[in-house]
Amino acid sequence: MTHTAERPVSPPEAEIGFVGLGVMGQPMALNLAKAGTRLVVWNRSTERAEPLRALGASVAGSVDEVFSRTRTVIVMLVNEQVTDAVLGRGTPEFAKLVSGHVIVSMGSTAPDYARGLAADVDAAGGRFVEAPVSGSKKPAEAGQLVAMLGGAPDTVSEVRPLLAPMCRETVVCGPVGNGLLMKLAVNLYLNTMLAGLAEAVHFADRHGLDLDNFKEAVDAGPMACGVTRVKIPMLIERNFSVQAATSDAYASTRLIADAARATGVASPLLDLSSSLYGESVGLGNGRLDMVSVIEAIEARTEAIDPANRT
Repeated sequence: MTHTAERPVSPPEAEIGFVGLGVMGQPMALNLAKAGTRLVVWNRSTERAEPLRALGASVAGSVDEVFSRTRTVIVMLVNEQVTDAVLGRGTPEFAKLVSGHVIVSMGSTAPDYARGLAADVDAAGGRFVEAPVSGSKKPAEAGQLVAMLGGAPDTVSEVRPLLAPMCRETVVCGPVGNGLLMKLAVNLYLNTMLAGLAEAVHFADRHGLDLDNFKEAVDAGPMACGVTRVKIPMLIERNFSVQAATSDAYASTRLIADAARATGVASPLLDLSSSLYGESVGLGNGRLDMVSVIEAIEARTEAIDPANRT
């Protein structure tokens, strides 16, 4: 269903809403503000909005205020439950909130959830684009994210230029659901890659190799990339300051596994890495960077031989 008469058009000078200023959302919004986008922002913890206020963004007192002042609203929230709660989905307030708006959801959710949310937004007289991003805190700060867009072609075309200050690339993936499926495919590679990298560092360390030499060897070879250049020093220094949280990595692996099982697709490497991220969360590392998965690998080594304890 379309609602041509109610379709908002956001001219360049129009205010844009941004809801959710977490680890990823805040630097993304800051890049929009630095590029001159007029923002109306909201976050549950108000202190996260202060850097935006300093750049001239308006800080709303409520989500309702964001929607009342804007026609395009970017939503960057931690999960499906928070998204539903913030938008009032399932209540009479939801339709009042989203009618006449373009909702751009940039968080990572299940594809089926996004399809359902898009249908509800459409039924209420709004439009919906999914734009999950690949990248962690540092790429978010540098405006180097990659967005995978799903939605109606005309709405995607309208939204795409807005994302340029946040994203180095925007990839159009088809209808709603496909953008998130693409994000899950990318994350399958990322999550298994990071677990493998942590295991390689652990292997080198337990064999007494110089880890700086290990870094040099990787950097000089075909596996070198932005991820290895950032994560190997973190692993060597035991610096687990969050760029992408372990709990988020674990949640991502569960979303991927659910999507795989729904279509009868095997995911053996994903399943093993999911267990490792879950074990790291169990060790209390949920809000540390996902490279903390090395501690789950170390725990398995210690279980083989307690003499291997560090």
